[in-house]
Amino acid sequence: MPQVGFIGVGSIGYWMANRLQEAGNALVVHDIDVDRARRLLNSEGQLVSSAKAVADSVEIVFLSLPTPGALKEVVSGPEGLAAAVGAKLIVDLSTVGPAAAAEAAAMLASRGVDYLDAPVSGGVPGAKKGTVAVMAAGTDAAYEAALPFLETIGRPIRVGDAPGRGQALKLLNNYLSATAMAATAEAMVAGVRAGLDPAVMLEVFNASSGRNTATSDKFPRSVLDRSFDYGFRTALFHKDVHLCKTFADGFQAPFPVMEAVDRVWEHAAAELGDEDFTRIVELLERPLDVVVGSAR
Repeated sequence: MPQVGFIGVGSIGYWMANRLQEAGNALVVHDIDVDRARRLLNSEGQLVSSAKAVADSVEIVFLSLPTPGALKEVVSGPEGLAAAVGAKLIVDLSTVGPAAAAEAAAMLASRGVDYLDAPVSGGVPGAKKGTVAVMAAGTDAAYEAALPFLETIGRPIRVGDAPGRGQALKLLNNYLSATAMAATAEAMVAGVRAGLDPAVMLEVFNASSGRNTATSDKFPRSVLDRSFDYGFRTALFHKDVHLCKTFADGFQAPFPVMEAVDRVWEHAAAELGDEDFTRIVELLERPLDVVVGSAR
């Protein structure tokens, strides 16, 4: 049975790792949440105490980490990947930004280890179904070696040969998603305050030019029923938006919409923290004393 490493089994990483496991790969896993990692593993899996221990055991390691700082610790920390002697390829499914990806790639290359920048989009639902988009950037050899595994996780798209380009595309994608979610929340709250039925509003939006991923998926799935269980923390959602703004700031040109969206999600993250990002609608409902959903 093929062995692959996986570091970071949070809300999205858990389900991507599970898909690899269900495809017949024995996992060697490290995560700070030991109980969650144990729940993931079948009888063929192995839980180890460090990133180095993972990379000492297998030739290919997948990462799904929450922040650039977490990536730096996993790669260059005292028990990190750069200190290992086994792994030949690191496939980074995290969203950490171009600078962090390029730094990790350079550090690993100096140790003779290849790095594929391969962030994913599709959230927990996509990770469960194996439909996430994978934006892969790296050498031909790295992409070809990772491809069979990436096809198990989702839909790989080669976006370039330089690590960091996958990150750039992922950040821009998440910026558009965040803009749609914030704008849709405002439109839905304003419509309900005007006396419109939210289900009818979504029906019209989705049959018209206002259709986006918030109207077609996030609101029907997690807002109208007031479950707010889409599966992604507001703080991490803002982290992605702010990484995109930081990336765009490097061009030294104005991006006024991006700046406004970053401020909206900065406020939401301060209010909501680790709560689901779809709860942003509640922040807009309160001043108008309305509820978008069946609980009106």
